[in-house]
Amino acid sequence: MPGRPTVVLVHGAFADSTAWNPVLAGLTRQDVDAIAVANPLRSLRGDAEYLRDVVKGLDRPVILVGHSYGGMVITEAATDLDPVRGLVYVAAFTPDHGESAFELAGKFAGSTLGSALLAYPVADGGNEVRIDPAKFHMQFAADLELEDAILLGRTQRPVTEKALTDGLSTDKPAWKTLPTWQVFGDADRTIPVGLFRFQVSRSAPQGVHEVAGASHAIATSQPEAVTATILRAVAYATAQ
Repeated sequence: MPGRPTVVLVHGAFADSTAWNPVLAGLTRQDVDAIAVANPLRSLRGDAEYLRDVVKGLDRPVILVGHSYGGMVITEAATDLDPVRGLVYVAAFTPDHGESAFELAGKFAGSTLGSALLAYPVADGGNEVRIDPAKFHMQFAADLELEDAILLGRTQRPVTEKALTDGLSTDKPAWKTLPTWQVFGDADRTIPVGLFRFQVSRSAPQGVHEVAGASHAIATSQPEAVTATILRAVAYATAQ
């Protein structure tokens, strides 16, 4: 599958695909083909299977980009998935075998997410959670203007507790064999910056961009930094 890869953007919990709009605009200006998929946020295995179907349907090389819990999904989905040429983690979990988003989020101090969540039961069992809209701005998107943060909060997709507690099933995490890039903020109140730095230290990415003052909503609030990181991944994959 020669040629320039398509960028596939995978949102995480408490967001939807429109959170990628500023990044999509930046990639389009650089003539990079990109799509933002709707992550179901129901279970890690099911979400990864859905993403694999999307990638196979494109029938071309891809760069997978995951935000937050989306990092769990792209790691699970990319295992032995031939079209994938690289992975970009955007304020995202970079899990090893057996690790869950819940486990990783608590590995280092600094997250205030727990006190901002609302939980309620769902019809097929278990609970799902969302961020209290009244707390969304400061929790998720503190470096956005209030009106923009309100829109993100009102369009967020809840996530099941199952998805957040599912461990990575593959014993061959894709970041161990594929080139990866990391971009994240040092003012993230949802995933502690200590975790991002730990993940960088164990995964040896091709490139790392730590953005001063960036929140968890970095793809919306700091799209230039995120877009630049993705473009590096595209250029690297194209040159191979």
